[in-house]
Amino acid sequence: MKNEHGQIRDAVSQVYARAVTQPSKSSGSCCMPEQKGVAVKSAGYSREELEALPSEAVVNSFGCGNPLAFSEVKEGDVVLDLGSGAGIDILLAGRKVGPTGRVIGIDMTDEMIAKARQNIARSGMTQVEVRKGIIEDLPVESSSVDWVISNCVINLSPEKPRVFAEIARVLKPGGRMLVSDIVVEELPDRLRKDQGLYGSCIAGAISEEAYLAGLRRAGLMDVEVRERIVYDVGQLEALIGSELAGKNKQGGCGCSSTSAGGSSAADIARSIVGKVWSAKIYARKPVP
Repeated sequence: MKNEHGQIRDAVSQVYARAVTQPSKSSGSCCMPEQKGVAVKSAGYSREELEALPSEAVVNSFGCGNPLAFSEVKEGDVVLDLGSGAGIDILLAGRKVGPTGRVIGIDMTDEMIAKARQNIARSGMTQVEVRKGIIEDLPVESSSVDWVISNCVINLSPEKPRVFAEIARVLKPGGRMLVSDIVVEELPDRLRKDQGLYGSCIAGAISEEAYLAGLRRAGLMDVEVRERIVYDVGQLEALIGSELAGKNKQGGCGCSSTSAGGSSAADIARSIVGKVWSAKIYARKPVP
């Protein structure tokens, strides 16, 4: 039997498998939730960047920001994306590093990996690949990558100290990390324990202070937040509601966007407005 951490990973994988395979609301289902992540999926991406990618990579993007925006990734670099999903960020990274560079995506969900490989094939980029694995135990050699990126994934990990340690392990000396992730301040226990909110990137998120402290404990330096996007009520309701509706869907037209405790997505959003934001977080591995 899997331990609690394994059970959480399985539940998260099921959420994202469902999100990437379910039909859209326009398909005729009367109570299918909106596309997961639609409220924030384009945060930080330019129209030119999105138009240059396969449409499937963009439609199935569930991130909270663009970790490559304003980054210093250059041609020839090796980039590692934690939780690469359908491939939007590894494809953007592939364009930055060019044919002399290399981009590795890591994901644990078979449906996401299949979608990403289809999008890589459509892009024609041979410098981009996806590997199956978990971000707490990366299938990547130590001291082998110039950049670690991630887009709204680390918050989903039940073992964040392991993730931070793995980032430090795989980075080359002087290598850098730039991730977009959701952080939460003072989340009530009743919401923290609600599994329906875990896949919404809220229940498993930690505070910004704890996030930065965890990276420093892992041995990284120059740790800082470079950008914040504080979510308003509407964005929070869309983010929470998409997951709760999918969680509660029982077939027919009887599904509703309510948590296990009976609270609506709107009620939850109002109770946490101002306490949830996307942070772009930077760190660097010291040079001995």
